[in-house]
Amino acid sequence: MSAAQHVVQTAAGQFGATDLPRPTWGDFPSQWQLDLPALALVAVLGGLYGWGVLRLRRRGEAWSVARTTAFAVLGLGTIVVATMSALAVYDTVLFWPAAVQNVLLDLVAPLGLALGDPLSLALRALPERTAGPVRRAMTGRAARILAFPLVSSVLVLASELCVYFTPYFETALRDGALHQLMYLQLLLAGSLFVLPLLTKEELLPSWCGHPVRAALVFLDGLIDAVPGIVVMTSGSVIAGGWYTRHAPQWAPDLHADQQLGGGAMVTLAELVGVPFLMVVFVQWVRAERAGTAALDRRLDAELVPAVAAPGPAPDLGTEEPELVRPWWESDGGVIGERMRRQRP
Repeated sequence: MSAAQHVVQTAAGQFGATDLPRPTWGDFPSQWQLDLPALALVAVLGGLYGWGVLRLRRRGEAWSVARTTAFAVLGLGTIVVATMSALAVYDTVLFWPAAVQNVLLDLVAPLGLALGDPLSLALRALPERTAGPVRRAMTGRAARILAFPLVSSVLVLASELCVYFTPYFETALRDGALHQLMYLQLLLAGSLFVLPLLTKEELLPSWCGHPVRAALVFLDGLIDAVPGIVVMTSGSVIAGGWYTRHAPQWAPDLHADQQLGGGAMVTLAELVGVPFLMVVFVQWVRAERAGTAALDRRLDAELVPAVAAPGPAPDLGTEEPELVRPWWESDGGVIGERMRRQRP
């Protein structure tokens, strides 16, 4: 029996999890299983985003291809990889695939979705009677409190620690519906932090400019590494009862498996933090350039020389207006006095 057939039959419940073959780097990319709830979520999000893009194009408005690609590939693609690739196939027999899954859903997928800026797309594509209530809901007090970066960072940290250091994770491994709920929880918690920082909509306080956002992203990168470090250094085995019963004979020691998963969590968290910070810096530079260009246009408009109004010729014998006289004529110092004497 081929590895692919084995995986399909395992997903269908015809074989136990302990019958899974030892994963290899060659076979790992080719092993997939269907996750209908995750597939439905990807289809709904992709369909709504595509509808918004098409609606703008029909009105003659442009939408960035780069944003669409980031949303589809990095955002939705990461959800598919986390829930249907070999990571999902082996997450019930090994801890490290489950740990990588959770980081992808908590950090990588939200970053991809936020780069697509679905909030701005929705407000531009929706009819005015619908966009108004949506905007008010997004800028309401409850939404602003939850989206405030320090609050959302604490929620992300608490969510991850709750998953690994309560019975939540082991229970989710036994209950498929709870497992899907855990996926959704991690995705929403991560999006709650990333979306307000990267969207063009003003969801954050006015003082939370790009320098503050860069500092918050840097701080969040440090916070995101905490769960991985705690998992890697923990003396107790996470979901030990489950993995002891379901680990195949070829599986590594439970502590070694957990250390591998914790190391993967720390590595991915830091790797995601770098492009996240770069995106904030790019937005910062663009905002500064736009502000400088707007200021230049304003100054140019204010400093345009006034055209003299038609009328009689000015009397050359009268004193020149104060604003156009040379500086030395009104200077009371020694240099001004000397310049006035030397003037013909």
